Amino acid sequence: MKRSRIASSILVLGLALPAAAVAAPFTCPSRGGDIVFGQEANVNSLDQMTSTTISTRNIAMNMYESLMTRSEDNRPILELAESMEESGDGLIYTFRLRQGVTFHNGKPMTSADVAASFNRYNRIGIQRSTLDNVAGWDTPDPHTFVIRMKQVQPTFIEALSSFSVPIVIIPSEHENDERQQLRVVGTGPFRLLEFVPGSHARLGRFDGYQPNTAFEQRSGFGGYRVACVDTVTFRIVTEASARVAGLETGALQAVEDVPTRSLDSLRRNSAITILPLQNWWIQIALPNTAIPPTNNLAFRRAVQAALGMEDIMDAATDGNYRLNIGFQFPGRPSYTDAGKETYNINDQARARALLRESGYRNEPIILLTNRDYPPMYNAALVMQQQLRAVGINANLRVVDWPTSVQMSQRVNSDEWHFFHTGWGTQPALGALATMQFLVSPNAAYRPRDEHDDPEVLALWNAMNNERSAEARQAAYANMQRMVLERVYALPFGSLTKVQAVRSNVQGFVPFRIPRFSNVWIQQ
Repeated sequence: MKRSRIASSILVLGLALPAAAVAAPFTCPSRGGDIVFGQEANVNSLDQMTSTTISTRNIAMNMYESLMTRSEDNRPILELAESMEESGDGLIYTFRLRQGVTFHNGKPMTSADVAASFNRYNRIGIQRSTLDNVAGWDTPDPHTFVIRMKQVQPTFIEALSSFSVPIVIIPSEHENDERQQLRVVGTGPFRLLEFVPGSHARLGRFDGYQPNTAFEQRSGFGGYRVACVDTVTFRIVTEASARVAGLETGALQAVEDVPTRSLDSLRRNSAITILPLQNWWIQIALPNTAIPPTNNLAFRRAVQAALGMEDIMDAATDGNYRLNIGFQFPGRPSYTDAGKETYNINDQARARALLRESGYRNEPIILLTNRDYPPMYNAALVMQQQLRAVGINANLRVVDWPTSVQMSQRVNSDEWHFFHTGWGTQPALGALATMQFLVSPNAAYRPRDEHDDPEVLALWNAMNNERSAEARQAAYANMQRMVLERVYALPFGSLTKVQAVRSNVQGFVPFRIPRFSNVWIQQ
């Protein structure tokens, strides 16, 4: 096997701080207490395999774990595996599982559970294209899981370690649970106590949790993790003013989002700590190319030409934004401005000319959005005004966040023409995780009958399979340019998310998902 020791050490020890800088594994400065987290959007399922929503991920990823995950700086690290070996020909990955890991129901985790988890994901996982190049998997013994590849794929470990829609490990007896019906039993530091869709999810410390002793601190969604508090309640609080009020009174100990207009007063409150996180997500609208008139490229280009991104992003974020071309944040290694000529055109005459070319006849255009995430609703509202200004009969359809996601995923749906969302976790994970949104089985532009654009798909395959990093980056730049030129997505810009906690909540560090391991309440 090649790179056995090297791969293990890089993946396990690739932390932001050298191991020598920490004297001993993390221990809770205090234990006990309850944290109530004000979450801004609804969630109707905790099935992490079949949901791309932030609201699901916020809760589920404190309970589930995977073979691999990402570190604080988004490098692949081992999680439920203690080692990974790659064969000399690059076609076999052998994972040795950590021993002593148990599920929340008390059952010891074995390779049979890993295989069952991969089986379920391969059947209904929302990003099962991760496994397209996998020939199969084997379980030679209870502590070994082997993945066999069809061909060498230099990016496979990057894809496998993504926590966008990860292959979380579940008990083998749950393999056949249907989509959105997964029984919530994981291996993480918290277990589910109660879930009331539309209201709250309450998690409790899992006393049988075994921290990963290859680490000494939490890193990303892996590392050495400990549940210090007794419970964490994710309470759905969709009104921004209610989240602020709850934070001020102490009814909420932490909140997912603080509106810009409330920041000055909160900063003057010594009982509250403000925690900004730049480049939270890329505000975006996705066309439904399965139905007219958004199946017409000239019409989509007319919409693209009509949009002024400053006005959209200013309304979406109360001015807390940066214009941003494409699908990666500036400063990231994979960032490119390919296709910049399609961005922020804001040319009404050009939009009207393209409308005439498309043959548009004043058909109603439905912008699907929600009020759970105000940036999405406000972006849709301004987009509606800009489209009406050039003669497009644009109308909002406003539902709650989970319903909008479900509607957007229906094959050949005629319920919407543009879906408003945000891509945040994926751009943070890199170009590969982001562009997976634009290929089947769940291509975000909803091609009719799920038939991908073959030229986009060819560039996606090159992103995955080209041997050199330079060639993979070139494929990404070309894929971004093609997606923008064919208007398979309309990125508006990137926003800054501001979170906040009560000052006695210690160890809470903003990340792509709220993490409650290694977080304690100062007594």
